[in-house]
Amino acid sequence: MKISVIQMRVRETKEKSLLEAERQIAKAAALGSDFAALPEMFSCPYETSGFPLYAESADGETVRRLSEAAGKNGIYLVGGSIPERDADGKIYNASFVFDRKGKLLARHRKVHLFDICVRGGQSFRESDTLSPGEGATVFSTEFGPMGLCICFDIRFPELFRDMADRGALAVFCPAAFNRTTGPRHWELLFRARAVDYQLFTIGAAPAGDETASYISYGHSIFVSPWGDVLCQAGGDEETLLTAEIDLAQVGQMREQIPVGNIQSFNSISPVREGTATME
Repeated sequence: MKISVIQMRVRETKEKSLLEAERQIAKAAALGSDFAALPEMFSCPYETSGFPLYAESADGETVRRLSEAAGKNGIYLVGGSIPERDADGKIYNASFVFDRKGKLLARHRKVHLFDICVRGGQSFRESDTLSPGEGATVFSTEFGPMGLCICFDIRFPELFRDMADRGALAVFCPAAFNRTTGPRHWELLFRARAVDYQLFTIGAAPAGDETASYISYGHSIFVSPWGDVLCQAGGDEETLLTAEIDLAQVGQMREQIPVGNIQSFNSISPVREGTATME
């Protein structure tokens, strides 16, 4: 399975961002990629005040154009994420996935909102304007089931457990880590989730932009079920990061190190208090 991650900057207007995304999706298809993946908030400044201004319905212009781009180019498309407004006026950080004909396969609303305050570093509260989604997202493809999450979701192993239990062979994660958390946790988390649940993890990040109020760490990434970083982009470069992954590795890993078949912790008989043996 060949995948192209589109690491791009947010443009001055939504229209310019959409035009760039469409160009890159066409380039990915020309490379023979089966999937293209856009970054988190690829057409919207990553600012709480901006989310309501850029929010659209699930049948709005952005979703329509992403669907058309997938169908026109005959490629699966993980549409990064956008601010989605529902009928009640709630706004979600939402990702839409389309098949090769442009049909909507899945929508994931970010479950775990990015509310942090790191001393001497980044402070951000998505919950000031966004509402949380519910549950894990898995969608079917000709290659098998794929998982989908957004950015902060990757810090919560139970979400990945749910996707793995539902058969996910790879998890796409549009994400915009920053320069406080990125250097410490970006690669670590993608490798950890890949090893924990024996699947591929694919991170699609915006390119860093020094002029933005929130500067993305970039470093879009592919990680194998063995925890190997297959490839990784730089921080500020706009690039089409493309890799071929062998999904047979998932089955091989799960057969050779069958952690998914081990009993849950709660079902294991406890050691009696005060007893120990040494050999």
